[in-house]
Amino acid sequence: MQSKTVVTTPQSRCRAAVARCDITPPVGIYHRMWGAAMHDRATGIHRPLVATLLWIEPTAPATGEPQIIVSLDHCILDGQEIRSIRQAIHAATQVGYDNILITLTHTHGSGWMSRTRSHLPGGELIGQYLDQLVERLADLAREAQSRIENVTIVYGTGRCALAAHRDYFDIEQGRYVCGFNPSGPADDTLLIASISNASETRLATIANYACHPTTLAWDNTLISPDWVGAMRETIEQSEGGVCLFLQGASGDLGPREGFVGDTSVADRNGRQVGHAVLSALAALPPSGTEYRYAGPVISGTTIGTWRHEPLTDDARNTQTAWRWEKHVVQLPYRYDLPTREQTISEQEHWLSEETRARAAGDEHLVRNCRAHVEQRTRQLARLNALIPGQSYPLSLRLGILGDAIWIFVPGELYQTFQKTLRDRLAPHPVFVTTLTNDWQPGYIPSASSYGYAIYQEVIAATAPGCLETLIETILRRLGTGQLQ
Repeated sequence: MQSKTVVTTPQSRCRAAVARCDITPPVGIYHRMWGAAMHDRATGIHRPLVATLLWIEPTAPATGEPQIIVSLDHCILDGQEIRSIRQAIHAATQVGYDNILITLTHTHGSGWMSRTRSHLPGGELIGQYLDQLVERLADLAREAQSRIENVTIVYGTGRCALAAHRDYFDIEQGRYVCGFNPSGPADDTLLIASISNASETRLATIANYACHPTTLAWDNTLISPDWVGAMRETIEQSEGGVCLFLQGASGDLGPREGFVGDTSVADRNGRQVGHAVLSALAALPPSGTEYRYAGPVISGTTIGTWRHEPLTDDARNTQTAWRWEKHVVQLPYRYDLPTREQTISEQEHWLSEETRARAAGDEHLVRNCRAHVEQRTRQLARLNALIPGQSYPLSLRLGILGDAIWIFVPGELYQTFQKTLRDRLAPHPVFVTTLTNDWQPGYIPSASSYGYAIYQEVIAATAPGCLETLIETILRRLGTGQLQ
């Protein structure tokens, strides 16, 4: 039997730069992200919110246009805000608008930064904050552009058990709730990428993991990146450089311990992911090498030895592959989407109930009524943001960067999206990033989850089967070699 004599590690060779800035909103800004929250304004800061920008562009012999990836510590930004950011970065750098990818870490501790909330307590601070955010990110892109250099990206895979299935059936209530399901499937895959320059200095670590940052919930009144903050701190203090977090397909995944007000739990969750990243980093070989069988050595027994050997020029050139594509997939809307009129009627009903509950001094009922009002408010926002027609034109970005495949999509997708793509596209590392360039069309659940009154499915705008259509479309684009 012929044994394998060479083990290769996926790598990419390109030019890159990273930059970071603080984007923490002011204390006192509108912060309510949860229907059950009784506060409106942020009372303090747990950890700063940050923006991390990665500039990548091809190196010879490959040719192509630069790509800019920006990770923001926010939960949801309106589509117009993201368009303004992309336009400002385009104007500042001349990088193509379609090549600018704004993705969110999805922390639910950031507050809801929407100008539609400007009339609420603390909302008067939102507009100025968002305007300043656009300016800061344009400056950040210019900063990165000024220090682009040749880099090697080495990819690895780890495991982390923080993410848990979050569709739990409450037997006593006879219904599904959004919470830890100890018997549900959960993808524990953690993809990492180490970006180093010619002197082997690590510039950045990319962590691609799927888990809702929902450790902190309605009892938390502090601005927070949730577990993502402590994760970055753990990695950066140990390895240097900056950590760029890319949120995976976490529509049905959340932390095992979550929905609390205790920030120490968020930090503990973050350290768990951070140490998993560090473990995966420690297993990476030196860049520009392969692990080759070096032959036997006679000792107490015959020892088979292996060595890290430099890659051949042909192999190094293969790692400069550079192909990027924008692709639009039409996803049909579900037939039973609620109407605006129906939603407004229900909202008015619960506002009246809240008024009666306040008059009666019933705090528990007030909380419930506020939650129902908030649900209808968000439903109206989703309906108003949907593109008119019979289907939603979902715009995704596909890229081949050396040995790796990069996929950026809007919305929140179920974990089967990334699991299927990674299984079918192995051995390529497949980086799946959701919430890119828009939150709409919202949740895109797997077809099998429809009809059970699961939260994500109830508020989904697209019809059953859309997730599977999206998977198949991507596989055909990649599998037929159209990007290669």
